[in-house]
Amino acid sequence: MNRPGANVNHAGEPVAKPSNFNLPNVLTSLRIILIPPFAWLVLRADNEHLGWMWAAFGLFAALMITDKLDGDIARARGLVTDFGKIADPIADKALMTTALVCLNLVGVLPWWITAVIVVREFGITVWRMIQLRRGRVVPASKGGKLKTALQTLAVGLYLCPLPGWMDLPTLIVMLAAVVVTVATGVQYLLDARKLQQ
Repeated sequence: MNRPGANVNHAGEPVAKPSNFNLPNVLTSLRIILIPPFAWLVLRADNEHLGWMWAAFGLFAALMITDKLDGDIARARGLVTDFGKIADPIADKALMTTALVCLNLVGVLPWWITAVIVVREFGITVWRMIQLRRGRVVPASKGGKLKTALQTLAVGLYLCPLPGWMDLPTLIVMLAAVVVTVATGVQYLLDARKLQQ
């Protein structure tokens, strides 16, 4: 007889938990390890040295690709682990926060944008963890993918050495990312309130 909560297949037979040492977790760990070198590249580029700017942009793009890959591989191969569930969102938020702060430090992004995004991201994460401890599972926001896509595109545009006429379009994309980030945060709270009624 299977223990409650044990991993089972479609036939009800027990299945061994996947090892934490697998490709998706290696990609997630690599993403975390490469955040400091990424930060160094952005600061070294200082928004004026083209070679370093392209290097920072290239590494950021590669890290965001691994973010997509690790999740897809984990789900496709049945390699979802507790480590991955915890480390993946940590890696995502650490990378995005680092990118935003570094863009602040080199003077191309207003600090208030970083403050709004970081407070929302970490605030909702902590709130979801508290709800989970109380036995309430808060599902992912409907606009979560759009939020991530806009944040990624906006940061990528700031990192990429673009001509001056792209400054306004880049700012508009970032402002759209801020709006969607705040809106999805509010949506979390409204959805949770409905569930409690």
